[in-house]
Amino acid sequence: MSLNIKHLLGLQDVSKNDIQLILDTATTFREVLDRPIKKVPTLKGTTIVNLFYENSTRTRLSFELAEKRLSADTLNFSTSNSSAKKGETFKDTVRNIEAMKIDMIVVRHESAGVPLYLTKISKASIINAGDGRHEHPTQALLDMYSIKERLGKLQGLKVCIVGDISHSRVALSNIFGLKTMGANVSLCAPPTMLPKNIEQFGVKIYHDINKAVAENDVLNVLRIQLERDAGTTIPSLREYHNYFGVTAEVIEKNNKDILILHPGPINRGV
Repeated sequence: MSLNIKHLLGLQDVSKNDIQLILDTATTFREVLDRPIKKVPTLKGTTIVNLFYENSTRTRLSFELAEKRLSADTLNFSTSNSSAKKGETFKDTVRNIEAMKIDMIVVRHESAGVPLYLTKISKASIINAGDGRHEHPTQALLDMYSIKERLGKLQGLKVCIVGDISHSRVALSNIFGLKTMGANVSLCAPPTMLPKNIEQFGVKIYHDINKAVAENDVLNVLRIQLERDAGTTIPSLREYHNYFGVTAEVIEKNNKDILILHPGPINRGV
């Protein structure tokens, strides 16, 4: 059984069967982490370029580690040490990389749509590691895997995404992926942090964190993305914390057993 997609650009158009296959494959490889030597030859002879135009810690290191554990040849691209600093265009950078006969590009970029553009100018498989406010499919797949590992299923679960929804590519990918897998998805945020017409995706909206915690099985808590001007959508971080902070007191009072996820980085105290 194989995937019906060459690229992973987002989860909006990925089928339930393909998502299930990815999650099942991840489960199969999970035991590699418990081996004395955490390496298998699955991608031996495959060359992968990590093309990151935005800062990243967890995503970049996770991709690099996974690639190496699967025996791929890995190349890491950094704009600060590349010809992009000399004025080379994105298209020319990709064409030069393409000439090196690589097999896959993992790309993160501040502009939505860049992974799709890459599919037009490169023959390599493209994986979206986050593009602007659009999607972050691998983070959502990891979230779904973690939920299924802890709770045993996705179908029928009630999952609430809390926080800065309007600036979050993680939120969109989770909405698409979780709903495809049969979960009931809701959002909890101030009205100013919700995208217009977000209800069209079939999500329930909360403006009360206590009610959101009480009525759901899982919380996925997002940070406020201050680097994307999210701070201008709320009066203050303190006020946001007072009304939407996921604190020990809120959990203890409403739902002690709720599963809590956070994609990082964490803004502690918010």
